Amino acid sequence: MKKKVLIALFAIAIIGIACQKVPITGRKQMSLISESEMIGMSLTSYADFLAKNPAVSETDANAKMVSRIGTNMQKAVETFMAEKGLSGRLEGYQWEFHMVNQNEVNAWCMPGGKVVVYSGLLPVTQTEAGLACVMGHEIAHAVARHGNERMSQGLLVQVGGAALSVALSQKPQLTQDLFLQSYGLTSQLGMLKYSRTHESEADKMGLVFMAIAGYDPTEAVAFWERMEQTSGGNKPPEIISTHPSDATRIADIKAFLPEAMKYFKKK
Repeated sequence: MKKKVLIALFAIAIIGIACQKVPITGRKQMSLISESEMIGMSLTSYADFLAKNPAVSETDANAKMVSRIGTNMQKAVETFMAEKGLSGRLEGYQWEFHMVNQNEVNAWCMPGGKVVVYSGLLPVTQTEAGLACVMGHEIAHAVARHGNERMSQGLLVQVGGAALSVALSQKPQLTQDLFLQSYGLTSQLGMLKYSRTHESEADKMGLVFMAIAGYDPTEAVAFWERMEQTSGGNKPPEIISTHPSDATRIADIKAFLPEAMKYFKKK
């Protein structure tokens, strides 16, 4: 019993020390891992992915579009963070934007600004603004350090909040699994709330970023309506899903649009 109490107190102390706030939403989050360590791990995973899934040639029209939108989003993020005095949050970022030829409706951004768009996403995004919505959302995950937060939660549960260097040396496979899970799905119902929170948070931040970049945030509604049609209703109930339902997401986006539109200046 004493041991459990000590562990609980230790966990509370760690959480108190490691708390920081997410830009735009101001939500407090736990971060036990330095972002430089997260970026180091992401570079390895990113290189492994591209080795197995080569990027589409930069001469390809769609690849050019991904790069163009990515560059605009990068400038928007850097501008916003500088204005808020948060440029340090982007330290170590070396942005890259690539498209891979995979028929999946997917895209992601790893710590450090490594963005990959799957070709299967383009029929759903349809427009540059639609793609900017998705890329802004994925970039927001990285800027908000959602992966760091999820991995910190995992470390706290699995190895008692040990430093990443200790976890890597003592339990390398577990640590690698936690990193990958931080950017994918989890089967632990207790973790689902955080993932849905992250998704909703990334939606809001992404709307602001795309607005600053000159893309109309209202296009996000049309995109998610297309996503809803694409899914055809074949999704698990929201309570056991890591993402908000499309209906919930669309409603939340509509509610946040007045705030996002404050940043929009048509170019």
